Amino acid sequence: MPNMQPTWLDVREDGCDRIRAAGVAGAGGAGFPSYAKWDDLEQIDSLLMNHQESEPNYFIDKWLGKTKAKTLAALFEVLLNQEVVDRIVVSAKWKDRKEYMHVLESETDGTIVPPRELPLERDEYEGVVFAYTDNKYQYGMENVLLRAVDGTVLSDDLPMDHGWLVQNTETLVNIARALSDGTPVTRKHVHVSGEVSRDRFLEVPLGTPASDLLRAADCLAGELPPDTVLADGGPGWCFPADEPADAYGVHKNTNCLLVLEEETVDENTRGSDRIDVREEYDWTRREMETEPSAKIEPEVVRIPLVTNPAPEVVYPSTPVVDVGDRVERGERIARASAAGISIPQHASITGTVTAVSETTVEIEAASPSTTEVSIEQSC
Repeated sequence: MPNMQPTWLDVREDGCDRIRAAGVAGAGGAGFPSYAKWDDLEQIDSLLMNHQESEPNYFIDKWLGKTKAKTLAALFEVLLNQEVVDRIVVSAKWKDRKEYMHVLESETDGTIVPPRELPLERDEYEGVVFAYTDNKYQYGMENVLLRAVDGTVLSDDLPMDHGWLVQNTETLVNIARALSDGTPVTRKHVHVSGEVSRDRFLEVPLGTPASDLLRAADCLAGELPPDTVLADGGPGWCFPADEPADAYGVHKNTNCLLVLEEETVDENTRGSDRIDVREEYDWTRREMETEPSAKIEPEVVRIPLVTNPAPEVVYPSTPVVDVGDRVERGERIARASAAGISIPQHASITGTVTAVSETTVEIEAASPSTTEVSIEQSC
């Protein structure tokens, strides 16, 4: 068979449109439509890959950085060769370097900067730079990380106002696929943790009901244990799910689903309903899966039509399918709204549309039967 190499487009000319058409949204938690950050590259001279993954039970980005190093290296090469940016800074924690970072370092031949040499003098570096930080939770936050990396201080301004484009690792993997061959975002890596019998690291189609993930974590019948709450996000930064587990579909920004004690949630809810239970659980009390162990193939998905519910900033997608339509995985089922920042959505499974609302599109699988397929079996 011929060696099929991806055809990279002119990123400055067409990259924003390709990223938008693929429905890429920030996978690190915010879910902000990524194309909006690539819309004015004239302001940008530096790309920061936020590879911090500060939450104590997260391994998605660390695993992707190691296993998708060639994909990321190819993206970096294109961005540098096309002079989209002058430098690409990968920032991870120094403690993770030995186990997770050497493959990406080797693929990119990047410059290594240890914690004691931060912040960078940005103009002294070109190409790929690995800016390692100390082990501090707050470095996972964009504004804190930028200050640590090169002394950039944000107030009401944005990273791009200082020449920075910031994306997390899973988002950049999705952007690489979009720019190289137009692959739409249809799947997500997700952890399941907390008051469950078994911590899991799973690959699932977008819109997979939380109940299917709970079932994979040995929660009986996919139901929450008594006196617990379902939360979307990590131990230090999560929010209560606004629907029951069987109705709550995995979003493009869902990194983790946590089952938490109601009383603990009540005592550790901060402003804007943010929950911080980092210190309330021993997150290392049992073995965690550090790479995806299975793919969930659900019998039904409920694909959310908005990835970042910021009123008057990010607008929901507009469905282009009706009940009864048959759709293929990857087919567009909702177009971007013309009202403001918005992205299209795509079918994450092949099947039949069974419900359409202002917030979700529901699809039933062509052969409905929720299954858990091991990664080895699916390869």
